[in-house]
Amino acid sequence: MAARAPHGSNQPPKIIVKKIYVEGHGGHHGGAWKVAYADFVTAMMAFFLLLWLLGATTEKQRKSLADYFAPTLVELKQNSAGSNGLFGGESIIDKDNYPHKAAQTGTRSMTIPTDANGGEDVGTGQKGSLKSKEALAAEDRDNFRKLRAELRKRMDASPRLAKLADHVHFVATRDGMRIDLLDDANYSMFALGTTTLVPEASKLIGLIGETVGPMHNPIMIRGHTDSLGYGDTKQMNNWMLSSGRAEATRRKLADSGIPNDRFERIEGVADREPMVADNPADPRNRRVAITLLYRRGHFGD
Repeated sequence: MAARAPHGSNQPPKIIVKKIYVEGHGGHHGGAWKVAYADFVTAMMAFFLLLWLLGATTEKQRKSLADYFAPTLVELKQNSAGSNGLFGGESIIDKDNYPHKAAQTGTRSMTIPTDANGGEDVGTGQKGSLKSKEALAAEDRDNFRKLRAELRKRMDASPRLAKLADHVHFVATRDGMRIDLLDDANYSMFALGTTTLVPEASKLIGLIGETVGPMHNPIMIRGHTDSLGYGDTKQMNNWMLSSGRAEATRRKLADSGIPNDRFERIEGVADREPMVADNPADPRNRRVAITLLYRRGHFGD
């Protein structure tokens, strides 16, 4: 309000303005915090939904979801050079495309390599490992012929082994190639009634091991005896003798460098499979058979 001017003064009266400030006591009851809390809850819900999606979906499904929320990537691929063709923008000579040479494995959408990796060592050509069973068998038969010629040549070169030529027989079977090491009335590969190889037989088996070492065929060894028995069968019998001689042969082959995982079966059959069927006691029935099996083949019944 305006005050009265002092008496006798020409000064204008002073104007006093009174401002009243009203403090707000109910501000904390407003709605701004509710909006922030709602945003926080929404963000947490989206976060937990993301965690659930990551745990409940496969990698392929997650890739599809990612492409769905990033359509520009799909459009970019659709518009790229060659992407609408058979190979999706890739070259026909890429390793994972449909094979037209040995180093290729086939498109990932059509075929799956044996180890899911592919590469130079997998394929159906001459340099690959996915050859057909017939192709492997033909290759094995050729390798068996070369092995037989090589063994004969090396035996003839040694005077000690040359005289054992008649005791080594090569027999083609449906399982592979069998190398029979035979006894006769004048010679035995093992000391009589034991599993101890005589020196010439030990050297011969070592030579066989050196020759078959570079090959990849599984090996089966089977021991045989004649029908002559023992006085005390609890101490020694033909089953024990045949299996022991098969194991002695395996040890000698292993000593020549053949790894243990190539031995497919070691067994003794006593006198149950005689070579001279009409005379089970014939010494020629005493033998050890080393069979090089066809790769990916199976044993006969």
